[in-house]
Amino acid sequence: MPASLQGKVALVTGSSSGIGAATARAFAAEGAAVVVNSASSVEAGQALAAELPGASYVQADIADAEQARDLVARAVENHGRLDILVNNAGTTQVIAHPDLEAASPDVWRRILDVNVIGTWQVTVAAVPHLRAGGDGAVVNVSSVAGHSTRGSSIPYATSKAAVSHMTELLANVLGPEIRVNAVAPGLVDTPWTADWDVVREFVRAMAPMQRSGTPEDIAHVILGLVTARYVTGEIVKVDGGLHLR
Repeated sequence: MPASLQGKVALVTGSSSGIGAATARAFAAEGAAVVVNSASSVEAGQALAAELPGASYVQADIADAEQARDLVARAVENHGRLDILVNNAGTTQVIAHPDLEAASPDVWRRILDVNVIGTWQVTVAAVPHLRAGGDGAVVNVSSVAGHSTRGSSIPYATSKAAVSHMTELLANVLGPEIRVNAVAPGLVDTPWTADWDVVREFVRAMAPMQRSGTPEDIAHVILGLVTARYVTGEIVKVDGGLHLR
């Protein structure tokens, strides 16, 4: 069977580790040329790009409007086109939900700047290039925190609710040339969550799948959404069924 993404170019933001890195590897395995990105983990991003055939690395902080535009421009400059965008870059701060004072305006601004405004900025810059190919695909990485009363903090959960709704709004206006979907992961074993042992035990006890997710679990769904040519405007929960409990 031929590679499903042969000849395609994919930009994956925040892809030096975790879900982003797993997604970059999954796309490369299907024949895509991948643009790896990070705001700060330059060596890790460069190492991943060197590992993947035809890949490149671009450092950019998507919260900065100029850097977000430059990220897309350099991706197209390096590879001649852009077919797929995965908005994976994000940030959080662990704050107990009842601790309202700790969720200061500065915390809100930092989280929204990356998770919501950054996602918007990269997408807007990418749209002309995604549209040019006639079969563009955007997948946003949201979270089940945006659809429940859980999450690392109220600002984070709110930001992901915004990402999910943005996904639906963009899908409504960008078809038929561009499909826009999102994944909403539950707990995933990444460097971010390495010390979240209490949460991990809760997930193992409660979720039908009786385990937390892996980056590869999420990457598999992202790949499926990119290749599902009649699906747009969907937010797919990937939490081992925890939302059922």
